[in-house]
Amino acid sequence: MKNYIFAIALLISFSACKQNTKTEEITKTVEEVVETPAVTYPDNLIKVLDAHGGIEKWKSMKSLVFTMEKPDGKEVITTNLISREGLVDNPKESIGFDGEKAWFLNKTKGDYNGKMAKFKYNLMFYFYAMPFILSDDGINYADAEPLVFEGVTYPGIQVTYNAGVGETPEDRYVLYYNPTTYQMEWLGYTVSFVPGIDKKELHFRRYNNWQEINGLLLPKTIVGYGFKDDKPTDAKKSTAFIDVQLSDEAKGSSTFAKPEKGEFVE
Repeated sequence: MKNYIFAIALLISFSACKQNTKTEEITKTVEEVVETPAVTYPDNLIKVLDAHGGIEKWKSMKSLVFTMEKPDGKEVITTNLISREGLVDNPKESIGFDGEKAWFLNKTKGDYNGKMAKFKYNLMFYFYAMPFILSDDGINYADAEPLVFEGVTYPGIQVTYNAGVGETPEDRYVLYYNPTTYQMEWLGYTVSFVPGIDKKELHFRRYNNWQEINGLLLPKTIVGYGFKDDKPTDAKKSTAFIDVQLSDEAKGSSTFAKPEKGEFVE
């Protein structure tokens, strides 16, 4: 009889333990869900992203490669979209980010300011990946004063960053979109990493020539503009983008590793 009572008590204790374990697992799961709330975007930004193929489609992509023709030869820019590992490669230099540190490799005997590598490895990627890059974490959105250019009024979305986001969190961007199609038309942006430049004045690039890559609209050309009083003036240099590859597969980490003769940037 004592053995029978002991067996029942042991069974009850074991069942209670299993229930407690399940309760703890459920509680832990609920806590994990609460700690990662979904990102919400302004309605006008969602319309812009949808006009370019949609944020879900963009987030399903893992790597982006594009090429720019330059006077000294082609410059190829490769980026893993989730880790933001990056590589800029041209005949004069290679600049990269291995996921932790930026590095540079000077391929010529000329002088090179390696300190700029931490700004340059993703500079053109950032411009090229508009408007999707403006869906990153750590961003604050606000309506901006519309831009009026050649009789057309373009509504604006201002973007600022939380402290500690990126190398230059003090930067400010304004996306201006076509009021009819909702496609991105202009980008206003401040420049804070170049000495001697007004850090509050908006510079401008125009985005009105798109190409479809894997169901997403990405720039075919971007045109730099002169600027005055936070407004564009006249068209300057046009940059064309060729050999664009957008893939749902990431590039191997070795693509972004520092070469033996390269140097890390502190």
